[in-house]
Amino acid sequence: MKRDLGHVLRQLEELQEARLKAQVEPKRSEPTLSTQEREAALALLRDPKLLDRILSDFAACGVVGEETNKLVGYLAAVSRLLDRPLAVIVRALSAAGKSALMDAILALVPSEQRVKYSALTGQALYYLGGETSLQHKILAIVEEEGAEKASYALKLLQSEGELSIASTGKDPHTGRMVTQEYRVEGPVMIFLTTTAVDLDEELLNRCVVLTVDESREQTAAIHAAQRRAETIHGLVDDEARAAVLALHRAAQRLLRPLKVVNPYAEKLTFLDDRTRTRRDHKKYLTLIRTIALLHQHQRPVRKMTERGRPVEYVEVTLGDIAAANRLAHDVLGRSLDDMPPQTRRLLELVERMVAERCTGAKIERSDARFRARTLREFTGWGHTQLHVHLQRLVALEYLIPHRADHGQGLVYELLYDGSGKNGARFLPGLLDVEKLGADASMMSERPGVNGECPAPIRAESGPVPGGVRAHKNGGSSSGNRAPGGQTGENTQPGRGEKAAAA
Repeated sequence: MKRDLGHVLRQLEELQEARLKAQVEPKRSEPTLSTQEREAALALLRDPKLLDRILSDFAACGVVGEETNKLVGYLAAVSRLLDRPLAVIVRALSAAGKSALMDAILALVPSEQRVKYSALTGQALYYLGGETSLQHKILAIVEEEGAEKASYALKLLQSEGELSIASTGKDPHTGRMVTQEYRVEGPVMIFLTTTAVDLDEELLNRCVVLTVDESREQTAAIHAAQRRAETIHGLVDDEARAAVLALHRAAQRLLRPLKVVNPYAEKLTFLDDRTRTRRDHKKYLTLIRTIALLHQHQRPVRKMTERGRPVEYVEVTLGDIAAANRLAHDVLGRSLDDMPPQTRRLLELVERMVAERCTGAKIERSDARFRARTLREFTGWGHTQLHVHLQRLVALEYLIPHRADHGQGLVYELLYDGSGKNGARFLPGLLDVEKLGADASMMSERPGVNGECPAPIRAESGPVPGGVRAHKNGGSSSGNRAPGGQTGENTQPGRGEKAAAA
């Protein structure tokens, strides 16, 4: 009887402890939107020029310049609703405005969907599951140095989507040491800022790195905005800013974590000459998915049944890919200004030579191959001069070397497509959306799912990101495809001709 009464007392103590804990914990309730707030938020999400609208609202909130950074940061915040969100590191000098950029992006996200810390200890993330849920939320850390000890946990949380740890502790009832498991469920979008020049490479290649504009013109524009804030116009702007923030927070609450299907995925191309591009390619695809997810209220939500479970999803359009290409050029690309003038001159000559040979032989640029001797004859450059700058173009990945037939030397493929001559950044190897649109007729129909006959896969004729209509194939992107498997020199028929022959 004593033993049975002891069990009863222990159970009562546990129930009492749980009840007291529940009374102390703050009540968590999801904010409810009024009819007017919901209609205004839906009007924003259904805006045909939604991406442009986001940029204009950032400007209304007083964020000067940084067009690409603002848009990529906003999209990264939306990616928290995906199974594999983006991660962002904003890197700049002290006082350049990286924290201001982070705060401006986080301000547009509801408070219940973001968690912000100044620093983290090495084991802190492992014990967040019981009190603070991170699932489909943003984890923002003001300075990367403050999370240096937790970098391993951050890398795992980003790549695996969850954290788990086994730790020993004392059982409060028996007093014996027992093993307890702690688990933190993701997915979570990680947002960091840093002034460090050298970062953990493993963390760096998991993130999209944004660099703040540190030019003198940007500084002058910020000074002008700061002076305006001291005037009567600044007071009016503060009132308008509050309304914009409330609108976007309401819109964020209306977004659902849907699945995204990209019917053009198998047609897309990306650099494949380095192993690191495996993760960069994933960032590029995630960027496309995020843009489609943001426009979920402008697309039909399709349904299918997978293993007896209903699945809802939206489809990617050509406009989503065009918008992602524009952003990828800036955040994943490079600039021609980073190379010496003589190397840039050789690149221009190579581009001209390949264009002439492709026109004459009627082949695709990606199928053209040339030897160093051919280039030397075309340019008239000496052997040593050509060798130095040719190897530099290979190192910078504007040219890709291939082993020639029967192993007789090397032939080169031009990956550069002519972008970036105005100093803008660009990413080689992305497929031109116009070419993708021309091939879309091949994908106009597909087999039904589970016996159903869904609508044909095609770009919707309605509005798409940034006001670009898919049937017009808008947007600027590079026109090269990924390197092919050809090893001959400029003698193989184009891939398009092979497809037509097949």
